[in-house]
Amino acid sequence: MSSKPPVEARGLGKCYTLYQRPSDRLKQAVAPRLRRVLGLAPRTYYQPFWALSEVSLQVERGQCLGVLGRNGSGKSTLLQILAGTLNPTTGQVRTRGRVTAILELGAGFNPVFTGRENLQLTASVMGLSRRELDERYQDIVDFADIGEFMEQPVWTYSSGMYVRLAFAVSACVDPEVFIVDEALAVGDVRFQAKCFRRLDELLAKGCAVILVTHNPEQVARHCTEAMVLNKGEVLVQGAPRDAVNRYLDLMLGAEPDGQDASPAQAPAAAACEALERRAGYNPEEYRWGNGQAEILDVCVTSGTGSHTTSLRGDQPWRVEVWVRHHQPEPRPIYGLMIKTPDGVLVYADNSRDFDGGPLFRPAAAGEVVRAVFELDQRLAQGDYLLSVGVAADERGEAIPLDRRFDAMQMKVMSTRPRTYGLVDLGTRVGLEKYDNSLEGVSWK
Repeated sequence: MSSKPPVEARGLGKCYTLYQRPSDRLKQAVAPRLRRVLGLAPRTYYQPFWALSEVSLQVERGQCLGVLGRNGSGKSTLLQILAGTLNPTTGQVRTRGRVTAILELGAGFNPVFTGRENLQLTASVMGLSRRELDERYQDIVDFADIGEFMEQPVWTYSSGMYVRLAFAVSACVDPEVFIVDEALAVGDVRFQAKCFRRLDELLAKGCAVILVTHNPEQVARHCTEAMVLNKGEVLVQGAPRDAVNRYLDLMLGAEPDGQDASPAQAPAAAACEALERRAGYNPEEYRWGNGQAEILDVCVTSGTGSHTTSLRGDQPWRVEVWVRHHQPEPRPIYGLMIKTPDGVLVYADNSRDFDGGPLFRPAAAGEVVRAVFELDQRLAQGDYLLSVGVAADERGEAIPLDRRFDAMQMKVMSTRPRTYGLVDLGTRVGLEKYDNSLEGVSWK
């Protein structure tokens, strides 16, 4: 087995030509030659559109790269280039070993063929010999779990059945590189769980996986590295937690028109750096915003009145967020978020979207606002990260002023000897014995 990475890409870019009118396409095909013959300066009749620009990546064996981004950000274009179905305009890509890809629902299937015939055809295209296919055929059929529909033409399949068969074929041929483009969003919860178990098995065997998804929790749980694309460019690339934070910024807020969003400025006065001196402060926090407001301090209490970072699972939280506004803000939004250390979102809320209805109180320039959140939390025992933020509501969009992701580390302790999952619901268990006749039992 080669020590070189299965996937390498440098400076990838993809440019498309957009025409205002159909006649411009004809002009572009004919006019340049005529202008050269006549000695005229060249002219184009199209607008270039870069769907992807200067993207570089490397995926080692046993690693999973998650790709996040809004619709139209270039994710599918990138995966098509990596899979070899689309040529880049600029840059180079190198893959090593067998590459399987699920790029779009039903891609590569002949709708007239049955599921079995499509399975055989796809497996042969992927390089499996007849003997290898015979050895794996039943495993693929069992994984797809579509029963008698294996002998039906795939045009009769539902979208869920399409993805079941496509994933089963692609994942059961032991690829060196496995590329999945949002296909798992179609399957039901049970099938998704089975798919991710299979992904974990492939990673353990040294397969390089590239996963495109809109679900940040999937990236946090299953990926070793992640990137966020926006308008064809890489916004952040590195640890999944950092990528998830940046993606949440994209989805929960918008950048102000005419301004470049950048990391919020740190408070100038030492007296305003109270949060950095708090117990539990996370120096690796991710901070982002336009600087028109700044979060000065976060205080977490639970009945004692003093700041704490360790609480019992049955204790309510009181979170105080202190914010200074540098510009007048008519509709400020204050929010918080709780996540696990690996980036799984547990809970989030804000002053605009909470159950009591929008709560907007205008803030003047230089004014300091204390936002108070009271939570009846029932978190399970473990470590958590607290994020806080302030934004401006502009026509329904949340414009980030200062967001401090993973700003504080919290520990929740339980009075119970053991809990599972992310919440402790205080379950009570009762047992009753009956004889075999079940006489006198009232069935409800």
